[in-house]
This record gives sequence, structure tokens and C-alpha cells, in this order.
Amino acid sequence: MLRIVMFAAFVGGAALIVPPLIERSFENADRRAVVETATPAPQPSRLSSSGGRKVVLEADARGHFQGTFKINGRRVEGLIDTGASVIAINRSTARKLGLSVSPADFTTQVRTANGTVKAAHVVLRRVEIQSIRVDNVDAFVLDDTSLSGTLIGMSFLKKLRSYQAVDGRMVLKAR
Repeated sequence: MLRIVMFAAFVGGAALIVPPLIERSFENADRRAVVETATPAPQPSRLSSSGGRKVVLEADARGHFQGTFKINGRRVEGLIDTGASVIAINRSTARKLGLSVSPADFTTQVRTANGTVKAAHVVLRRVEIQSIRVDNVDAFVLDDTSLSGTLIGMSFLKKLRSYQAVDGRMVLKAR
């Protein structure tokens, strides 16, 4: 019984100590993100086609897979993010793509690396990268202050036949 009481006291004490530590680590991560943003931009991933409807992306110097996508017929640089449920674009990019969102459309709360923010749901008519084309793809529009670039998330990737990252290469295959 004494062990149970001591364990409960330990857990209760940890509950008071751990959240501030986690918050501090996120604050430090935010500072690191700001520092990383101030550093020179990494070279984009190289893109090659191996024929057919298969695209191979080479990882950039930071290990990220980036490419030039066409969204609704307009060129957009995008970073593939398998941790993102849907494609995420900022308001400026949405305007460039011809998407009209009003403040009243920002009704969905989404969790980002920088916290929870409001987003507007949209459906992209077409998302393309080289020979791969996917229609009717869910996306969220976030304020420019919440998102600086375009993240190509699972709403695009799950519509492919397959995607795989191995040895610094990501292979995308169309259905």
C-alpha cells in the first residue's frame, strides 16, 4: 500500500513538472526553427523520371524531399510531409492558386509543429508532379504566419499506387 501511495505521489509530482519542461522544449524548437529559417536555403531535391508514371525525388542536403508541383495548374514548390494528414498551403499560395477563403472559412483547428491554429478546408482540383496527376485532393489553408511554405501531405500520397523512401530517394508511383 505504501508503494502505491509513493507511486501516486511521484506521478502527481511529475504531472506538475513535465508540462513546463515540454513547453520549454517546444519554445527551444521554435527558436531553432527561426534560426534554421535564417540560414541559407538548402538546395532543392533533384527530380528525375524513370519513365511511365513514376517520379523519383532525391533528398536535399537536410534529407527533405522537395519538388515543383502544379496545383490547379500553377507551379508551387512543395515539401513532402508524410506526417501531415492533408496538403497544407498558406493564404498567399491559396490566392495564387485562385482559391478564395474568407475569415469565416477558418473553422477547423489543426495541430502544427508550432501549436494549434485555425484552418480552412479546400479541395484542390488537381495536384501534379511531372507525370503524376491526382484529382480532387483535400487541403487546408493556414494563415501566412502559421505556414511559410507548402506541405504535400497524405491526402495526396494516399491517392498514389505507392510511395517509398529508401537510401535518400523517394519514389512516387501513380495508380
